[in-house]
Amino acid sequence: MKAVSVATIKKELQHLPSEELTELCLRLSKFKKENKELLTYLLFESHDETGYIETVKQEVDEQFELININSYFYIKKSVRKILRSIKKFARYSLKKETEVELLLYFCQKLIHFKPSIKHNVTLTNIYERQILLIKKIVSTLHEDLQYDYKQMLDELND
Repeated sequence: MKAVSVATIKKELQHLPSEELTELCLRLSKFKKENKELLTYLLFESHDETGYIETVKQEVDEQFELININSYFYIKKSVRKILRSIKKFARYSLKKETEVELLLYFCQKLIHFKPSIKHNVTLTNIYERQILLIKKIVSTLHEDLQYDYKQMLDELND
């Protein structure tokens, strides 16, 4: 079966009554964990973005504590997994400020991680790519926010 475009789905959804929409959402949430997470964000957490950011930061803290530090191989795998989850949570929000906040937090955790990431080229590259991404996103934000985030970036680089 071939999936139809988002525009076609949108047109079809506009013609459905609210009870059918509710049923479709519930059915969709049963298939993938990401669908359920997105619905959870939209229904319960989208009104409080700072609370959402704090919740994600707590999850990141927990994931960093679980990293197996016996080998850089395991550290790299875990760091990539954490970064994937951060990007997923940022995608739910669709707000650039949230994405910047989460990526800055990730970089802070990574730079202060023991053993140091400076002894591994791959981990250093991951860090530097995220810094570049943060700079790119920050350049699209309002001037006041740009100033604040650039200060945070400067603190990270010190």
